[in-house]
Amino acid sequence: MKNFFLSKKEYRQPFHLFNTLFLFSLVLVMIIPLINTWAVSFSSNVASMQPGIKLWPSQFSLEGYQTIWSRLELWRPVMNNIIVTIFGTVGHVILASMAGYVLIQKELPGKKMIISFIMITMMIPAEAIMIPLYIVNKDLGLLNTLTSLVISGLVSGFSILLMRNYFFSVPYSLAESAKMDGASDFTIFRKIYMPMALPGLATITLFEFVSRWNHFTSALLYINDPEKYTLQLALRSLIITSDATSSADFFTNNVRMAGIMIALIPLLFIYPFVQKFFVKGIMLGSTKE
Repeated sequence: MKNFFLSKKEYRQPFHLFNTLFLFSLVLVMIIPLINTWAVSFSSNVASMQPGIKLWPSQFSLEGYQTIWSRLELWRPVMNNIIVTIFGTVGHVILASMAGYVLIQKELPGKKMIISFIMITMMIPAEAIMIPLYIVNKDLGLLNTLTSLVISGLVSGFSILLMRNYFFSVPYSLAESAKMDGASDFTIFRKIYMPMALPGLATITLFEFVSRWNHFTSALLYINDPEKYTLQLALRSLIITSDATSSADFFTNNVRMAGIMIALIPLLFIYPFVQKFFVKGIMLGSTKE
């Protein structure tokens, strides 16, 4: 009967082979479109209009980047995107960290009720509150301003709870010793908890940076002024304009792909530097109680 059953080692070999082939297929599905985008962006106007997938630029040229940067003034949406991303991310990280620090205090009254309320907010889909948020921003006079994009999603239950769970990994005795030495809560938060929570900070920073750099729905909802367009709105406008019937408004594929590559560059550069902290922060933040 033993011949009818695979040993543990024999079972793992085909399983690992299948996993390897499956993951390799997923990599190809994700990497080939990216390589094609890069290759087309550096192709000439005529070559970029040729059908098929390109893995290397045809007739190498910077025409696409020159057109989208100077003629279409993509620098303006890029600057708007940088402003919204930097201020929004910094504000989000600071507020989430401060809220997480408050939630680990033993003497905080109603702590369980506050945590329950935060978790309830995570269950509400963003689409359900789009109209109320639009009305609030309209009444505050924030439409067509970058401020509306900065304060949109400035706090999130996920980031608060992740930082709370991560702060639990810091020995509470350190805070008690600092209090006995006369340190204030803000000093303890800034000099003890924040330096020891770098992986958690890197996690929410990366999540928020990517989210704000790629934000589209909130910008589409609050911004109508072309001068206040962020990068994703500008790329959408470029695609719509390129699909127009007027030959004067037509842009070749290398122009579109150049815009996409410009939008991807910051994300491709920031992830390698925070990957180590990001993985550690996710694992520890999800397991600590």
